Amino acid sequence: MSRFHPDLAARPVPRYTSYPTAMDFTPAVGAERQALALLGVARETPVSLYVHVPYCREICWYCGCNTGAVGRAQRLDDYVEALLAEIATVAALLDGRISSVHFGGGSPNVLSPIQLLRIADAIRDQFGVAEPAEWAIEIDPRGFGAEHAAALATIGITRVSIGAQTFAAPIQRAINRIQPYDLVADVVDRLRLVGISYINLDLMYGLPHQSRADVAASIASALTLRPSRIAMFGYAHLPAMLPRQRMIDAAALPDAEERFHQSELAHERMIAAGYRAIGFDHFARADDRLVRADAAGRLRRNFQGFTDDPAQVVVGLGTSAISQFDGVIVQNEKHVGRYRELVKGGRLAGIRGVRREAEDRLRGAIIERILCDGHADLTTICAAHGADPALFVDMPERLATLAKRGIVHIEGMRLAVADRCYRRIVAASFDARRPSEAPRASVAV
Repeated sequence: MSRFHPDLAARPVPRYTSYPTAMDFTPAVGAERQALALLGVARETPVSLYVHVPYCREICWYCGCNTGAVGRAQRLDDYVEALLAEIATVAALLDGRISSVHFGGGSPNVLSPIQLLRIADAIRDQFGVAEPAEWAIEIDPRGFGAEHAAALATIGITRVSIGAQTFAAPIQRAINRIQPYDLVADVVDRLRLVGISYINLDLMYGLPHQSRADVAASIASALTLRPSRIAMFGYAHLPAMLPRQRMIDAAALPDAEERFHQSELAHERMIAAGYRAIGFDHFARADDRLVRADAAGRLRRNFQGFTDDPAQVVVGLGTSAISQFDGVIVQNEKHVGRYRELVKGGRLAGIRGVRREAEDRLRGAIIERILCDGHADLTTICAAHGADPALFVDMPERLATLAKRGIVHIEGMRLAVADRCYRRIVAASFDARRPSEAPRASVAV
């Protein structure tokens, strides 16, 4: 049982899908460093490939992704051609083995079945895909028909993540995402009919007009679909950064205490239904690979959230996609037009990023274990990185306030987070790049 701490629950803190985070990216790191990093990947290194599709049929007001409305169909044709050009350029530099492929967005199924097949074929033809690789895709259930399902099966998609968010009609209207339960259920049936059995559902709490009863009802509906995994994300209201969120009535948002109780309720209902808690906002059935990775201490965290993907290298394709290597993180150009100009000219699209120095990699490893496992042995992690544990000799002092509240327990150079809700708060204590609060980040709970 978690305890509500008003000052902590409402504290802005990064989600730490990388360290350093995107807030540290600068133009000092770009295509040149990207090329060197790609060339430096050893032939047998497992690589996770991420393909970004920055378009949706309609724009949901809550969304924080880099996406826009399709408008003219020609935009999709042009974007696919640009992606194919980037695939050719990156594949010519990269020698690693692709161990997983993830299509994200936006809404990847805004592309036609033929367009998706062209991209998948290019990836297989030009990269060394290590079969059996996991092929995953995020989809918007609206506009997803039998032809899309058949195309995903042909590609070899093994896991599909469906953005459900909520099944409460008034809340769907408040966030401009109308998708009745029956629509989502039909999509799930179509996927299973073509042999895709690993299905994830994304739900949200903290939405406008949302109550605990709404959260409970949406979870109950989601459970009838028997998903392999459920992610329960807290809505991050950042209208100054995301103009589309200004369409949401801030006065209708649950306050910090209500958000906390919605998160707790979700956790209780998922556990009662037999799902295992993964990290701080994911849940998985006992037979899912994520549970086995968690039990073995192999759970990872990257730009796709919590994952069992062991790849140390992530290569991003498409606008705003982020590539992560041991020594550098690089993000592609966000503007679609400028991105197309770069890649159609045979150039890499990286325009900003950050160097990952030895201490960054060390701190990133500590942060990852706190978020994934809820505990960390700093002596062991320092030894793996060739670092002196004395670097963190002040840990008891820095975590003293959290320790007094019973949120974290410290024994020597070991720490354990007793309250899953505040893992990001504890992780932020090891972030040497910013103050304790990150104003552009989402709140902790």
